[in-house]
Amino acid sequence: MASPTLISIRNVVKNYQRGGQTVQVLKGVTLDIARGEFVALMGPSGSGKSTLLNLIAGIDKPTSGELLIDGEDITRLDESALARWRAEKVGFIFQFYNLMPVLTALENVELPLLLTHLSRRERRERATLALEMVNLADRMDHTPNELSGGQQQRVAIARAVVSDPTILVADEPTGDLDRDAAAEVLGMLQRLNHDLGATIVMVTHDQRAAGAAQAILHLDKGVLESREQTVQIRHGQQAEAG
Repeated sequence: MASPTLISIRNVVKNYQRGGQTVQVLKGVTLDIARGEFVALMGPSGSGKSTLLNLIAGIDKPTSGELLIDGEDITRLDESALARWRAEKVGFIFQFYNLMPVLTALENVELPLLLTHLSRRERRERATLALEMVNLADRMDHTPNELSGGQQQRVAIARAVVSDPTILVADEPTGDLDRDAAAEVLGMLQRLNHDLGATIVMVTHDQRAAGAAQAILHLDKGVLESREQTVQIRHGQQAEAG
């Protein structure tokens, strides 16, 4: 039985104004992403993949079209409502981690929970559980500069999932990592998808990274050219030791 649609995009157009000219970055994109699906967005530079990711994450709004997430058309939300929606529904994983250098791993993971009504004890418990999930319980008191690149990205993953978001969006999450660390991070994303049913939308230029996903969406010049199901590459089998 097919999973219900979580993300429904219909004829989405995104234009930007540059030097008095209108540049059309997305040209009527239509697609569905199921709840619990792990998809990769691929395409050459300027294809619109990062723009599409930002629209799904509620960071930007389309020029026209419909973008329903869990049945809600987020294009109709005003800026304050969209900011609340983003905080509640989206977990972000970035290429360069975006960790606060003066905070410990535990404090970095706890940051999104400061916007909730949880007590300090409850926040700490949830942040600790998230770090245990990414096998970093023994590093929770370390600051980012005391961690490897792969460990920093795993802290970033813990921070992204700590608030139990509806969607995880990952923008080149392995782009700054060596091959082994990248495999660990991709393996972590696969386990979040397989074991917890996380819905993940990932932008990548790396075909091997894209192979971790269940489906690859190919964009070119603002058009969705194809969608292919993958034979998933299993990553990160040694992540437990890292």
